[in-house]
Amino acid sequence: MYELLFEPFTEFDFMRYALASVIFLSLSAAPVGVFLVMRRMSLIGDALSHSVLPGAAVGYMFAGLSMPAMGAGGFVAGMIMALLAGLVSRFTTLKEDANFAAFYLSSLAIGVVLVSKNGSSIDLLHLLFGSVLAVDLPALQMIAVCASITLIILAIIYRPLVLESIDPLFLRAVNGKGGFWHVLFLILVVMNLVAGFQALGTLMSVGLMMLPAISVRLWVKNMSALLLFSVITALVCGTGGLLFSYYVEIPSGPAIILWCGVFYLFSVIFGFEGGVISKWLRHKKHLAI
Repeated sequence: MYELLFEPFTEFDFMRYALASVIFLSLSAAPVGVFLVMRRMSLIGDALSHSVLPGAAVGYMFAGLSMPAMGAGGFVAGMIMALLAGLVSRFTTLKEDANFAAFYLSSLAIGVVLVSKNGSSIDLLHLLFGSVLAVDLPALQMIAVCASITLIILAIIYRPLVLESIDPLFLRAVNGKGGFWHVLFLILVVMNLVAGFQALGTLMSVGLMMLPAISVRLWVKNMSALLLFSVITALVCGTGGLLFSYYVEIPSGPAIILWCGVFYLFSVIFGFEGGVISKWLRHKKHLAI
């Protein structure tokens, strides 16, 4: 059991770096995912993850597989897409989610074209799906900084963010600066997506953010419990996915998201607060009464 679970992390530096990155991402990205679910913005998170690719591709064109360059490019691209979607929603009749869909599809196409024209298919796969081999010390430091900033800001804005997620009309009525908290929250979303794409890839980084939060929602309802168990779920699935990718020799991103997906399916069936079985039992009890 020791050889199976612990030996890869004790023998190889890249596995230790990857495990540390999963820990940092679980601590920051999973709570952000909970707020995305509470605010019914799950698909917007997915759209922002795709918008990171063109910026990361531009950073790759200028500096190769440099985490700072690709991270900075991805962050700028994600924020530009979020701001453009908001502006178009404000000055047209289109809703924000429709604009996010339009921009993210265009961004994904632009990013794939840029990488394909200026790199190899291996480079494209690396950006799209990630690799544990790519998580070096500079990448780990950037992920740690992003996680620290996220946790500090979430702690500061926790109360207005919860209030805006539950009752945005009340926050607007008392002049609670809901628009400011919304923009600040989008910055945190983009920051965590950029931090995660090195290990998980741009297509998979949103998975560790969203799937634990969605799954845990089927087990608990309390906000504090949602935050805690989403972090634990992300940690367990992330670690299991890393070991799975190591032994099966597949990219780390899909392996981690596969574990998250399996837990989601388990939650759909057995979840206490909305799973298929619990809902059927409550319905049966109601009919009996």
